[in-house]
Amino acid sequence: MPSSLKKSVIAVIYGGRSAERDVSLQSGPLVVKGLESKGYQVVAVDLYGESGADPVRQLQEVEFDLAFIALHGGEGEDGRIQALLEMMDKPYTGSSPLACGFAMDKVMTKRFWKGIGIATPAYLSFEGQPDSSVIEESMSYPLIIKPSREGSTIGINKANNRAELEFALSKALEYDSDILVEEFVDGPEYTITIIDDVVYPVIGLKASPTHELYDYDAKYLAEDTQYLLPCGLDEDDENELQFLALEAYQSLGCSGWGRVDVMRDQAGVFWVLEVNTSPGMTSHSLVPMAANHVGLDYASLVEKVALNAWHNFGRD
Repeated sequence: MPSSLKKSVIAVIYGGRSAERDVSLQSGPLVVKGLESKGYQVVAVDLYGESGADPVRQLQEVEFDLAFIALHGGEGEDGRIQALLEMMDKPYTGSSPLACGFAMDKVMTKRFWKGIGIATPAYLSFEGQPDSSVIEESMSYPLIIKPSREGSTIGINKANNRAELEFALSKALEYDSDILVEEFVDGPEYTITIIDDVVYPVIGLKASPTHELYDYDAKYLAEDTQYLLPCGLDEDDENELQFLALEAYQSLGCSGWGRVDVMRDQAGVFWVLEVNTSPGMTSHSLVPMAANHVGLDYASLVEKVALNAWHNFGRD
């Protein structure tokens, strides 16, 4: 029996005012196109797209039955939009407000993972201006410095000495008052897509020689970033990594869909970095890549995410 979602209206919410707005402006129109190609009625909502726009009023002025959240970072990924939609009694894609807020805060996430035994790199966290000497007394270079509540590797830098540390701290503070200083894991990076608690094939990431880190430029701008699919791990190691990713994802209460980022050190140990609850859906994005590898094209992927949300909220 066909889903009643075909007779309903899907609002694709994108844009926003976070540092990842430009990424969302790429994701949103592609999601709209994919859903329309599958025969769904779609309305596009560019949050804050109009000068002085009130997001509450924007959503109240649109008639829709399901929200497909294509926002990244900020209010789109920290639970606030999700909470607003719940108050409006509107189903939406992705995790609950609590899970989104939890996953968005890297410091809180790492504290929790440390407590339950999920391997994540050693770290220090600071509210406001960090003290470089305190960092150097507790940790050894190289270090990774991040804003606690940003995504798409925005504001992230590697530091090999005091001068680079000071620079990295100042850049991170441009995006957040809470700073995470993390032990550098020397080894390959992997990302794992999860949709409706099903784990998709692991993708290995390899930035070009011009990008020391898999940073924002490597993710969205560079044309020479390598995506390894198959990822290069043997079957047992890939199974271990998939299990770890699902455990980390579910431990935060995440549901619907998401992406987990992991590093592997020279001893072969996997270290979980973070969970993304509203992954990028651009032409360079990793979730569509993983889905395509198992025969799920872009349009079928966004349909699957939308249908899962529709059914999980108890709609027929």
